[in-house]
Amino acid sequence: MNKKLAAALSGSAVLVLALSGCSDDSDNKVNDWAKKVCDQVQPQLQKIANANAAIQQQTADNSKPVDVQKTDSAAFQQISQAYKALGSAVESAGAPPVDGGETTQKEAVKELNASSVAYANLKTKVDALDTKDQAKFADGLKGIADELNKISTNGDQALNKLQSGEVGSAMAKQKGCQKPTASAPPAAAPSAPAPASKPASPSASATAKA
Repeated sequence: MNKKLAAALSGSAVLVLALSGCSDDSDNKVNDWAKKVCDQVQPQLQKIANANAAIQQQTADNSKPVDVQKTDSAAFQQISQAYKALGSAVESAGAPPVDGGETTQKEAVKELNASSVAYANLKTKVDALDTKDQAKFADGLKGIADELNKISTNGDQALNKLQSGEVGSAMAKQKGCQKPTASAPPAAAPSAPAPASKPASPSASATAKA
């Protein structure tokens, strides 16, 4: 019953997870800015990957609704906090030293904060689901998965812009902005997670398969 939710989460917007095509001639100031951001980004990307892995674990057809609810709630809380921290990281780094950098930064921060709020709202909705009625619970999860797809497809423009051009190339070279692999589930998850599915970049989210 949780498979659609896991698929939707794996396709949700995550900052700088699939950057490529690096350029070695980026300006030093841009590289310095990218390092400042990416050093703060990595722990948050790790939290998102771990939360994704915990939800993936609870995709078996025989998973108990109460266990799914507990895992998903903890995962959404963790993702919400991670997005808020990502917004703070981009904001504290200041505007990237490129044309239109200030506008790009502000829009990216706004988008990351909005994602944080959206995941917090999903946590509230998961917590409110009726775990005693499996059919109603499954329907509720389907609705949440649909909302996840909307989150991942409606607000990627600012992040895509942040990851484009000279700034994107500089960020791609930073280790802190590379794809993490899940190491542990959220504290509320009952056991170790299954291997995480490959996270998607914002540009790939619109085509993620539910």
